[in-house]
Amino acid sequence: MKAQVLHSYDDDLTAESWLSYEDVSDPVISKGSDVIVRIGGAGVCRTDLHMIEGVWRPRTGSNADTLLPLILGHENAGWIEEIGPEVEGLKKGDPVIVHPKISKINCLAGRRGQDMHSAGSMPGFDSNGGYAEALVTSAHNIVALTNSLTPNEAAPFANAGLTAYRAAKRATQHLLPGESCVIIGAGGLGHIAIQIVRAMCSSEIVVVDSNDISLELAAQCGADHLVKADGGEVDAVMSLTKGRGAEAVLDFVGETGTTSKGLAMTRRAGSYYIIGYGEDIKVSAFDLVMNEKNIIGNLVGTWAELSELMELAHRGLVQLETQEFNLADANIALRALLEGNIKGRAVLVP
Repeated sequence: MKAQVLHSYDDDLTAESWLSYEDVSDPVISKGSDVIVRIGGAGVCRTDLHMIEGVWRPRTGSNADTLLPLILGHENAGWIEEIGPEVEGLKKGDPVIVHPKISKINCLAGRRGQDMHSAGSMPGFDSNGGYAEALVTSAHNIVALTNSLTPNEAAPFANAGLTAYRAAKRATQHLLPGESCVIIGAGGLGHIAIQIVRAMCSSEIVVVDSNDISLELAAQCGADHLVKADGGEVDAVMSLTKGRGAEAVLDFVGETGTTSKGLAMTRRAGSYYIIGYGEDIKVSAFDLVMNEKNIIGNLVGTWAELSELMELAHRGLVQLETQEFNLADANIALRALLEGNIKGRAVLVP
């Protein structure tokens, strides 16, 4: 089969291209619970750029130094191509979306439903992912798609959507009518989070972004207020919230100064949810105690949360803005993402 393969890291992302489009061996069933998914769409994520940079090397286990060559891609959807002998309820041709973590359900974290903290593997990080024509995963990772979404339309929900959903779900459990939710970054994840917050509560949604295209998308997704990140965004948010700050701030950027600004936008006893990453959070312990602000890290959601998110999508309450690229053009898609030229989410289609 054809796949896009990473052979070497590029610490400063200056290489002309990063991935090699080549023939590789087809995935095979090795466990009774395995399934092979014929890829219909693979989302292109900023984390893939971080993988190319080598940022994830310390976090991919003892085989990090020998991990390459590797097929990237952790946002995958497609059709069942083959099933292992222990798999029930799935058949060839079924349209599906794939949770990114192959977790071991017999470990304590797995039993508790903490999928991302359980033992196991994550295709696209420590094993071959979906920048290919097919992918092997576990039947436990599969969520069925209805006829309302095709795999190429649904793929980014598997990670971008699921990460946004987990953070937004946490925030909306505490947001009351009349309270404010600030979303920093209205790109691939942020535009999804706007719709989830709108669908799950009645708070005022304030979106902060430096990109006019992203702000336009935020308005289309249901934002109540748009704030240009031009240096005066903290004052703008404080003005919109009558000087109090927002009850919840969801930071999908996590770099270029957004962490300090996001905390400054958070009201006393409010919660700052950090989703994007790239810089350290620096805060005075005294200020944190006196203001009782909560800093909450957010990773990808669980299999159950992916099922919940897909229910919202099937009802038309959450929609993705996507740009499709041929699998052969993965380097073009990654370059466009790096340069800020993707509106919403890029998807590779074999």
